[in-house]
Amino acid sequence: MRISHITPYLVDSGSSKTWLFVKVQTDDGLVGWGEAYTQADRDRAIMAHLDEMGRHLIGRSPFAIKHFSSVMFLDYALRRPAMDFWSALSALEHALWDIVGKACGQPVYNLLGGPCRDRIRVYANGWSDGAGSPDQHARAAEKVVARGFTALKFDPFSNPWRTHIGRAEEALAVERVRAVRDAVGPDVEILVEVHRRLAPNEAIRMAQKLEQFEPFWYEEPIDAEDIDGLAEVRSRITLPVVTGEALYSKNQFAQVFAKRAADILNPDVCNCGGILALKEIAAMAEPWHVTVAPHNYNSTTVALACTLQVSACIPNFLITEYFVNFEAAGQEIALQSFDVRDSYIALPTAPGLGIELDEAALARYPLRERRDRHIRQYQEE
Repeated sequence: MRISHITPYLVDSGSSKTWLFVKVQTDDGLVGWGEAYTQADRDRAIMAHLDEMGRHLIGRSPFAIKHFSSVMFLDYALRRPAMDFWSALSALEHALWDIVGKACGQPVYNLLGGPCRDRIRVYANGWSDGAGSPDQHARAAEKVVARGFTALKFDPFSNPWRTHIGRAEEALAVERVRAVRDAVGPDVEILVEVHRRLAPNEAIRMAQKLEQFEPFWYEEPIDAEDIDGLAEVRSRITLPVVTGEALYSKNQFAQVFAKRAADILNPDVCNCGGILALKEIAAMAEPWHVTVAPHNYNSTTVALACTLQVSACIPNFLITEYFVNFEAAGQEIALQSFDVRDSYIALPTAPGLGIELDEAALARYPLRERRDRHIRQYQEE
């Protein structure tokens, strides 16, 4: 069995986030699906990497997953990778696992050591889109909890992202978290996202102000590459610190462990190199007593399927991400969907990733033209 065709699909999700899928076909008819992490204004760059790397798969065995990933890092990227490379590589790697699972008649997690659990806990994200005032955040939180979610994440700060924010912005962030805590009560977990926007001293000051609301975690309070700074923040606050979505290689994660800079990792299966890479990062975290909560700012289809496969078989799994505002579009493009019940998703049992996409539906949502948001923001300042 050899790889014969590779077809990318860049899909308009109806929001600021686009989805980039890849279909990998073999000469005996098996098909695998993968998904790349995307970022606004870099979608086509990621797709270009996917096309170029895909050429190197033609004629090769889909079973040589580790070899392909290694060769792409060493010979294609020449040890100089960036997010665009890792995202494209991840998508191709997913598709290979999907094919291998189907060829073996097994879900991917059975090929990775077998499941440690039969359901995966998820937290809701995307629920606060459009909310501005603390009261609007509270009402939106009530709605998502009414759906059965027992954990929810949001960024209480306002755009545009800047390293130094004013006291008024700090106060507004505190009031938003306060409003959400009051609305959902003490038993629902609140996950605070910061998106790498603060300087260390600001991150420490904000954490101390938020401690009273008992957040489940404090995610990416400062620049992810400033691992020494992150370690300092962690040493001076009581909230669990999360990092990982903007780190891509095992070398970067090794530095996090060495500096004891985080309590929880959130690598993304769509930009860390794929399924096997995420599992290896999780294994690295075990002896450091670090748990793993995979990031998933991707679709609720292929990326979620990949995340579920890895989450099933890593003993230090904590929780993973589910974007409620992507559900409707995801259900349109997928032939199956994953049901969230009481904040859990049951493991898929079908061979491979356990999901297939509808190519006709994908074709109905080509990437639309977007305004240049960065220039617009710059002009407003």
